[in-house]
Amino acid sequence: MKKRKIIMTGGGSAGHVTPNLALVPKLLELGYEIQYIGTKNGIESDIIKNENIRYHVISSGKLRRYFDIKNFTDPFKVLKGLFQAIIIIRKEKPNVVFSKGGFVSVPVVIAAHFCKVPAIAHESDITPGLANKLTAPYCRKVCVTFPESIENIKGNKAVLTGTPIRRELFNGQKSLGVKFCRFNDLSKPILLVIGGSLGAKVINIAVRNCLVTLLSKYNVIHICGKGNLDDSLNLSKGYAQFEYVNKELPDLMNAADFVISRAGANVIFELLALKKPNILIPLSKKSSRGDQILNAASFKKNGYSLIIEEEELNEKSLIKSLQQLNTDKQKYITAMNVSPVKNGVDNIISIIVECSNNK
Repeated sequence: MKKRKIIMTGGGSAGHVTPNLALVPKLLELGYEIQYIGTKNGIESDIIKNENIRYHVISSGKLRRYFDIKNFTDPFKVLKGLFQAIIIIRKEKPNVVFSKGGFVSVPVVIAAHFCKVPAIAHESDITPGLANKLTAPYCRKVCVTFPESIENIKGNKAVLTGTPIRRELFNGQKSLGVKFCRFNDLSKPILLVIGGSLGAKVINIAVRNCLVTLLSKYNVIHICGKGNLDDSLNLSKGYAQFEYVNKELPDLMNAADFVISRAGANVIFELLALKKPNILIPLSKKSSRGDQILNAASFKKNGYSLIIEEEELNEKSLIKSLQQLNTDKQKYITAMNVSPVKNGVDNIISIIVECSNNK
């Protein structure tokens, strides 16, 4: 029997890459050969190469909803990437293409359509990102995470699958997380602050402005994003700061008693899966399409999360919300325990297999 092959794509942030990795172990068990198409300098390049997955580089321009002079040149980069992707797909002859979104995915999915290879996309947020909006007409199926998302996908292509969560997340060990952070006072609970793979300046500032107060009550793990380390805080007892964490993240997340986070769909569903009491600080509409605001509202409505709007974030609101989270933590844990939302890996894999068999 000929081995089945899948080409995955997605990039621009870790949120467009890590869900793909969650599917890899199951795909390998089913005998798939896995390859990846991304950009040369995107975050997906380093992440995928560390997984020993064959990686193809194409050109791709950034997709913007705002005016920028590069909007006149980037379409040509996308067009170049389209021809490069067509060459790769024709040569490799995959059974299926799976896209997690991000600007690199646009030429890949369109190329798959031209090559008559079924493409599947996954949308994590309630409303589709620009890349998935553009590629949905070329996809056979679009997997969605929220029930509210189905009405936003045209053509009866939407399938409610949930979001894929990495196996290793459930195997994290608190003791290893504590050791990695070199915490000595284990009588204090651990607070994990994570602003996404690119960091979150407003969260970093608010946390550091009240760090003395926080450290009197918590050990603090602060994942602050590339270039956002503050060397003056390196000797602060009970404070561990990192630009970005990869393989140790499951240990850190399992070590955390409380989490402060952005409201990207991938991370909030990981917090739900691990039953971690959390405060979500969604990216404001000033710098996004508002998807994180909708994600956070859904989690607040279901009793999974406490919310601070970015415009209301300061030292006072952060400390007050943490006090409330501490007081009501069991209420949040109980709500998460009875959540009907499950890991989406098996649901997505079944669609991949179905499309692979019906090329």
